[in-house]
Amino acid sequence: MFAKNVGSIDRILRIVVGLVVLSLFFIYPDASWRYLALLGIVPLLTGLLSTCPLYSILGISTCPMKKV
Repeated sequence: MFAKNVGSIDRILRIVVGLVVLSLFFIYPDASWRYLALLGIVPLLTGLLSTCPLYSILGISTCPMKKV
């Protein structure tokens, strides 16, 4: 589907940050900024799928180079 361009450390950080930001949605149910916490879906999905569309556009990859 998409080329993998997110390395293992980057992937772990994205998943952790995504989960932390998403947890704010449930921890603060009456806050006016609550729906901004749904933006945590973006790093979570890019971490789980190991691909980042922005990295693709910018030509960045944190994956280790494949040996031929």
